[in-house]
Amino acid sequence: MDIRVSILLILNVFGEVTTAFSVSLPPTSVFFCSLINLQANKLHQGSSPTLYSGQKLDEHDPLLLLRLSLLGLNNLRRCLLNLVMEDIETNMCLTPVTEDFGEFMLSRLSQSKRPDHKHLCAVIEELSKTLTEGNHSRTPVAYFAATCSSLDSLLSADGEPPVEVIQPHVVILSLVFPKVSAGVLKRNGLALRLVLSVLRLRSATPECLVSALKCFVHLLTTGNEVSESYNILLNFVTHSDGKVRKLASSCLRDVLVKSSGTKAWQSLSGTIAELFRKYLDLAHKSEVRSAEGAKGAQQVLYILSALKECLALMSKKHIATVIDGFKILLITRDAFIARPVIDSLNALCLNPTSEVPVEALVEVLYHAGVLFSAPETSADAMTSTARLLKVGMMRAFSLNRDICVVKLPSVFNGLKDIIASEHEEAIFAATDALKSLINSCIDETLVRESVNGIRNSNLDARKSSPTVIEKLCATVESLLDYKYHAVWDMAFQVVSTMFDKLGEDASYFMRKTLEDLSDMKDLPDEDFPYTKQLHECVGSGLGAMGPETFLNIVRLNLEASDLSEVNVWLFPILKQYTVGGRLSFFTEYISRMIETMSQKAQQLKLQGLTAASRSVDSLVYSLWALLPSFCNYPVDTVESFPDLGRILCGALQSQAETRGVICTSLNILIQQNKEVVEGKEMPVNDASPAMVRARARYNSDIAAANLKVLRSCAPKLLDVLSRIFLESGKDDGGSLQSAIGNLASIAEKKTVSKLLFKTLRELLEATKTAIAQDESSVSGMDVDNTADKNSSSNLRARLFDLLVSLLPGLDGQEVDTVFSSLKPAMQDPKGQIQKKAYKVLSVILKSSDGFVSKNLEELLELMHNICHVSAKRHKLDCLYFLLAHASRTDDLKARKDIVSSFLPEVILALKEVNKKTRSRAYDVLVQIGHAYADEENGGDNEKLHGYFNMVVGCLAGEKPQMISAAVKGVARLTYEFSDLIASAYNLLPSTFLLLQRKNKEITKANLGLLKVLVAKSPVEGLHANLKSMVEGLLKWPEGTKNLFKAKVRLLLEMLIKKCGTEAVKSVMPEEHMKLLTNIRKVKERKERKYAAASEMSRSQHSKETSSKVSRWNDTKIFSDFDDEDEDSDGDYMDGETHGRSKASSLLKSKASALRSKKNQRQSHLEVNESDDEPLDLMDRYKTRSALRSSELRKRKADSDEEAEFDEEGRLIIHEGERGKRKEISDPDSDAKSSKGSRFSANTSKKNQKRMKTSESGYAYTGKEYASKKASGDLKRKDKLEPYAYWPLDRKMMSRRPDQRAVAVRGMSSVVKLTKRLEGKSTAEALAATKFKKFKRSGQKKSAGKKKSK
Repeated sequence: MDIRVSILLILNVFGEVTTAFSVSLPPTSVFFCSLINLQANKLHQGSSPTLYSGQKLDEHDPLLLLRLSLLGLNNLRRCLLNLVMEDIETNMCLTPVTEDFGEFMLSRLSQSKRPDHKHLCAVIEELSKTLTEGNHSRTPVAYFAATCSSLDSLLSADGEPPVEVIQPHVVILSLVFPKVSAGVLKRNGLALRLVLSVLRLRSATPECLVSALKCFVHLLTTGNEVSESYNILLNFVTHSDGKVRKLASSCLRDVLVKSSGTKAWQSLSGTIAELFRKYLDLAHKSEVRSAEGAKGAQQVLYILSALKECLALMSKKHIATVIDGFKILLITRDAFIARPVIDSLNALCLNPTSEVPVEALVEVLYHAGVLFSAPETSADAMTSTARLLKVGMMRAFSLNRDICVVKLPSVFNGLKDIIASEHEEAIFAATDALKSLINSCIDETLVRESVNGIRNSNLDARKSSPTVIEKLCATVESLLDYKYHAVWDMAFQVVSTMFDKLGEDASYFMRKTLEDLSDMKDLPDEDFPYTKQLHECVGSGLGAMGPETFLNIVRLNLEASDLSEVNVWLFPILKQYTVGGRLSFFTEYISRMIETMSQKAQQLKLQGLTAASRSVDSLVYSLWALLPSFCNYPVDTVESFPDLGRILCGALQSQAETRGVICTSLNILIQQNKEVVEGKEMPVNDASPAMVRARARYNSDIAAANLKVLRSCAPKLLDVLSRIFLESGKDDGGSLQSAIGNLASIAEKKTVSKLLFKTLRELLEATKTAIAQDESSVSGMDVDNTADKNSSSNLRARLFDLLVSLLPGLDGQEVDTVFSSLKPAMQDPKGQIQKKAYKVLSVILKSSDGFVSKNLEELLELMHNICHVSAKRHKLDCLYFLLAHASRTDDLKARKDIVSSFLPEVILALKEVNKKTRSRAYDVLVQIGHAYADEENGGDNEKLHGYFNMVVGCLAGEKPQMISAAVKGVARLTYEFSDLIASAYNLLPSTFLLLQRKNKEITKANLGLLKVLVAKSPVEGLHANLKSMVEGLLKWPEGTKNLFKAKVRLLLEMLIKKCGTEAVKSVMPEEHMKLLTNIRKVKERKERKYAAASEMSRSQHSKETSSKVSRWNDTKIFSDFDDEDEDSDGDYMDGETHGRSKASSLLKSKASALRSKKNQRQSHLEVNESDDEPLDLMDRYKTRSALRSSELRKRKADSDEEAEFDEEGRLIIHEGERGKRKEISDPDSDAKSSKGSRFSANTSKKNQKRMKTSESGYAYTGKEYASKKASGDLKRKDKLEPYAYWPLDRKMMSRRPDQRAVAVRGMSSVVKLTKRLEGKSTAEALAATKFKKFKRSGQKKSAGKKKSK
């Protein structure tokens, strides 16, 4: 009887099933497919099935046939109908599905060639066929009932059924269990009983067990309670098959999660702990090589693998039991055993919901730190141990501080030993662990206890044991021993962390550490490569202890008689890391040292020791340079600043070199207190721990009190600073002005008003004096000298600068007074005065929008005046504020009138010679656009387009300068605002018409606009306008075609990069196809040339180019220099348009680098003399450059390196010694006329040597031995005999192999000739060489005759 026939008979029972409901089957997991992919069966192909062990299944086996026929049809029908009806009545069934379960499985597995899949498909096909013939629904519930009945019959038979028959049933059950409701699964406990029976089968394969375990876990999670379920899972945790163990561990974890907090959870945790201890004792007590001991050890490893997932989910009591067993395992110091133990503990500590027994955890961490820090430990064990100590101690400290603190020194010692290892990863892990434990496990209470213990005991006769902090600091200090010299950079990080954590209390524990750090400075540089890290570490100690304590430990040693013994290396550290100090320490200690050193410098100067005196003066300045650091969040501003203020006033008047330092200190002091009062937050990310601590001491009340003291000292300081500012000719860096401005912002109003009116009176007097001088100069007496710093013009300029500084402290009425004084100055004929007046006005307009509204008409009238060229930049600032104010008005006509009246002036400024003015004009143009587009202040997109149309309207200008400036303005706005790109495309017809004009200025501007459009436009917009752009670019008037050929080529290359070669080729005119072909060939050639570049250089280039920021560069965009244009698209191309290849980008990078070097070498030789930027004769630098370049061009013209021609125009070539140029004697020429001659007395010896060498290629020619009448050499009187030598070639030292090969080849020819002539007389050697020359010449003549024939 065929097995398939039996299966068909059994499956006919599904005919009476009327309805069933279920959910759709999800895709079969990959894990399931891998499980059923282990054995083969040929049932589907019609051949005999096989056992999974490889044995043939006998179709006539009576036992198998009996088991198959015992599927009771009545029982199956009744079971199935009851299950379905119960499911419907209790409404526990899931949503009905339209997808057939069997059909879905067949679609997934029917194409598989694996025999086990074919066997499974055959069973499902027969089931589906039977259900179809009986017109019954083929749902998961139906398959579940049929499979359970069949499996029950098989398992109820006598004897253990073959596993090859059981496995398909279990697989189907594992698939349909998730589709069946919990009520159906619980029905009569049939499913659970069947699954347990399968799991108890001794002959079950791993694949069958995996499917059965899936069913078992699903039953447990749906509420089925089984008393022996945990034992069953634990048995499979130690199964010999890895897949079964893994699934059993996962099932065990799921059960622990779902049963957390219940009695079953406590029971399961205890069972796991007991099983672990059982196998651990078995392995521990058995003999080493016994079979029982080996089995126990293997089972322990299996349990450890399961504990990595389950330990953190167990109860606290049983976790402690397992951890006690871990200590026994760690004693073995075996990395293979320790790794799962450490992983389990890591998972336990990282799980925030786990119940951690702190005492047991700390004890096992202590053992791990001691056992796995030995030098013979592996790198992996050290690294994992360091990470475990970090997370474990932090978790233990958060749960029980007292227990953790006791073991903390031992853990630190273990991590210290790991740092001493040679394993890089372990060193980094231990360093990170130490830093984390210092920050997490050392709290204020622990530090206070240690500090109080030190204070209350007699340090000289102290007998008590050291505190925990002292032990920890001793461990950290030991990292500075020479034993750890290879990892001192890591040790410095740990020491810095300890300094930062202890803060001011570090002086009690780490004095010796700081002394050791200072001693390291004396180590030689070749043995100590960590100087930078050392300075950072010492700086951390300074920031923690404070400068006063720090300098008591590490002294500057300024009193040393030998200046070389002074610790000058401390000055940069003091300057950078001092924060939160006391101003009184500076006034009492530092100022006293300044006074002493100043007196010492004077004495040395009187003794004639000028160099020593200057060295001492430099030390005095270094001491003064510490003042800004002491003003960085000082703790005693209220008490100490009055005394400091008196010292500063005296130093400002007597020591000019200290004014910058003093002004910087005042600015820091004022600005920090103002920020605290205003509630501004300090960025914590960039701040050091010392800065954070110092800032935390400040609050609004303390800052207000500090400002009150500063306000009381402001009158004296303002008086001194203003007087110095007016008397001094310069203010380097604007330090005086900024200090006056900050003091004015906090000073009382009457103080600032008094100084203001004093300044205005002086300004009035200076103006009257200047008018009188101007009248005298008109009458022929030039009295004023602008080069003199005390001239009336310079004095007026400084007074205006002083007004700018006083503006932060003025009210509205006083600002109006200042404005009244500016009106005549804005019309002054001198550019310097106009510049200062416009600068004051721009500051006023920037600080007060109400002032603009109140004086709008008057300001508009003033802005219509023509200003000096030097004042144009500040006038543009004023125009920006006026136009920005106009953009916010609701009156459309008034806004348009204001903008249209001043916009042409802004646009014309885009053509200014001065770069700062030109850049400011671009900025103003863009800022006005942002003001129109700012929705928060009444702007919108419509106003922006209206503003853009105003700029476009300037294209109607008559002069080329106006037209080109308007085009540049359009390009700048298009670059800034992407919303304007579509409007800019509408200008393309006008742009192409302007390109037809024979004006270089207009053409250059329009090409720049096209470049911006190509770079900023999306690809879709370019494709829409590609044909018109290409055709317009290639239509050129004859006069300008060759001037911008490189620019047009560059634009075409950009179009090809963004749109593709084919798109450009389709719109390219036929007569210009050669240009496109040439571009393609050049690109391919460049890519091939640089394709062989190393990966390092390409990766480095990619990092450099990827970090380039897109920015506007008008010089490159509108430049007419071809070498600049080649790479101009790279600087303003944004991220969306970077479509370049690596090879071409690498080429451009190298080319730009070469150009930059060339430009640097020739920057002093060339002057930009383009027609749109004429030479500014007021600029001394450009004038000198022009004179130098013209002078060098004359030198080049007079150089004898130039080719020589005879009277008939033929080129003269000199053989051997070059003919001397005839000097033309000009009686009218003076000494300067021969300055560039090579024979001039002013020519350097180096140049003469270079010229002499370049004549023949070698430094020595032997020409003094040459005979004028015949060939050969002559003996000269009082000279050596004639000799020959091969001069050294610099190519021998070249890095290029080809050049070295050429040099070696030349040397080898000499060696070969010498060997050939060795042993011959002079006559024989000469005869041989002459014969060879004659032979070669004869061969050449014969060859020539043959050619002539």
